[in-house]
Amino acid sequence: MMVEIHRQQPTEMEEKQGLRSSEVLWKRMEPNEHGTFPADPETRRGNSFLDSLRKYKVKEVFTWHLFKTISMSQGLSVLICGTGISSQYLAVRYSVNTPMLQSFINYVLLLCVYTSILAFRRGDDNLLKILKTKWWKYMLLGIVDVEANYMVVKAYQYTTLTSVQLLDCFVIPVLMALSWFILRTRYRVIHYVAVCICLLGVGAMVGADVLAGRDQGASTNIFLGDSLVLMSAALYAVSNVCQEYTVKNLSREEFLGMIGMFGTIFSGLQLAILEHSEIPKIIWDWQVALLFAAYALCMFALYSFMPVVIKLASATAVNLSMLTADLFSLFFGLFLFHYKFSGLYILAFTMIVVGFVLYYSMATYTQEPAPQETAIDGLDNPVSETEDDNRQETAIQFPSGEDAAETTRSQ
Repeated sequence: MMVEIHRQQPTEMEEKQGLRSSEVLWKRMEPNEHGTFPADPETRRGNSFLDSLRKYKVKEVFTWHLFKTISMSQGLSVLICGTGISSQYLAVRYSVNTPMLQSFINYVLLLCVYTSILAFRRGDDNLLKILKTKWWKYMLLGIVDVEANYMVVKAYQYTTLTSVQLLDCFVIPVLMALSWFILRTRYRVIHYVAVCICLLGVGAMVGADVLAGRDQGASTNIFLGDSLVLMSAALYAVSNVCQEYTVKNLSREEFLGMIGMFGTIFSGLQLAILEHSEIPKIIWDWQVALLFAAYALCMFALYSFMPVVIKLASATAVNLSMLTADLFSLFFGLFLFHYKFSGLYILAFTMIVVGFVLYYSMATYTQEPAPQETAIDGLDNPVSETEDDNRQETAIQFPSGEDAAETTRSQ
């Protein structure tokens, strides 16, 4: 019987081992340790997910790196909780509704610290060099960040707390989509399952809020309020993807310095237009000043440390972990605002953490851009005459009897 097999090119691993094409052919036909023949590369690629599950080791998941990432991301959740509590105290106890003023103070702090660092740098990372080459990119990013912060606070005036908590999760799918197209991040099935578990945890948290009677907020224009939340989530996703790209390829100081500069400019303009009549109404005392300072410091710390955590993991993973921020607000609200406790809150917290660990248990991967081939003489896929002449096929003959296999080459 005569079987013809086209010559296969060696894989990258086989090239590193120095195997020639004929040796590769025989090596692939040798049975493995289980007495079976190895699958072709396409079959092996299709079984990669099952193979990874078989090789799954718990010790390789629960590492110090995972513990550090979870701890730092939960610290970010506490900082978000701090901004929410201080804003609620200002609005409820002192009738202060100036979200743009609060954001303006944060941007000024970023300007004073990180933009100053860029100003004193030398070389290509200097502030002037960055402004000459990328000023318009950071200007757009500054507008996106300022409006994302403003819209989510403004939405509370038109819709309910439940709607804000649910629709704010829209940032996760938008982040994954933007990471797919911009950062070329590729996800596995386990990542989508983990995201669904986290969102179910948010659903349990919102259900507990409704049962406990915490469905607070206005409902004068629900459509407008919900639209503001969705737009804010989309803008946050854009800002976070740009932040991930900058801190992983450039520097954390560059991102924060430019956000501080353009954020101060645009938030200051918006403050002068929208809140110039609200600021004189503020009755200043040490408590109001302390709440403003607490909000500004929490936001400054959030902006400063979030790039560090994103560099450890990714923007999507960090946002998944920070879904617990509303739960921390609830726990503090039990003592400060006398909220009612429900066991669903513990379930929600557990589901979010489990979903994050599951997401982190298997790494994403980045798809490299395909190399572009140059057309020659009007051909899309040119092949040299030498390669065409040197194409050969290998035929393996299996004669009957005890004779050895004979390999012949046909031109």
